[in-house]
Amino acid sequence: MRTIAFVTQKGGSGKSTLASSIAVAAREAGERVFILDMDPQQSLVKWAKARGAADVPVEAISPGKITQVMNSLAKNGVTLCVIDTAGTESAATAAAMKAADLCIIPSRPNAFDLWASEMTRRAIRELRKDYVFLLNQCPPSQQSARISEGVETLEKLGGLISPLVGARVDYQEAARLGLGVTEIGGAGHAADEIRKLWSSIKRRMAKGKPAAKPAAATRKAA
Repeated sequence: MRTIAFVTQKGGSGKSTLASSIAVAAREAGERVFILDMDPQQSLVKWAKARGAADVPVEAISPGKITQVMNSLAKNGVTLCVIDTAGTESAATAAAMKAADLCIIPSRPNAFDLWASEMTRRAIRELRKDYVFLLNQCPPSQQSARISEGVETLEKLGGLISPLVGARVDYQEAARLGLGVTEIGGAGHAADEIRKLWSSIKRRMAKGKPAAKPAAATRKAA
């Protein structure tokens, strides 16, 4: 079983929306998917109730139960575990980072989110875990300078996964209905983005990139 965690120390970055749509896209691609909701708001528990189907199960858990639950999921044939977390530094976020094979740090292309992304990256590096940045809720192409600045910043901080994810109504509509974006606009731009994003995530996990060195060790070496 492989595990991805959506983490960032900034609310409003779209973690829950991305987690639900990626989980659905992965299921459509043949994965057996289970979502762990570690956000006190339990957005994905509510999403699952709206979905009304058992094809992408969701369970809210506390940090102390994550190892036990993940062991059980692996024994029961789950191939992908998706973890959603709150937009704060917490015991749940730390537990999710430790458990994940890949931490995904979503960021909107604005200064406050980019600063928060750096804070999250430091925490992940201390745990020697692999991570990628994901630029989310990108504005229309006429604001390309803002997007370019975000891309440049995240590339300097570390790996930036592709594609960039646009600010599209389909994402909000899918979340409201308990669906993945690939289920409401199969041929649309948002659905195409998420399918490509899942492919990128899968390739990154298969690549088995070594975990980053702790930030403290990096500073000493410098």
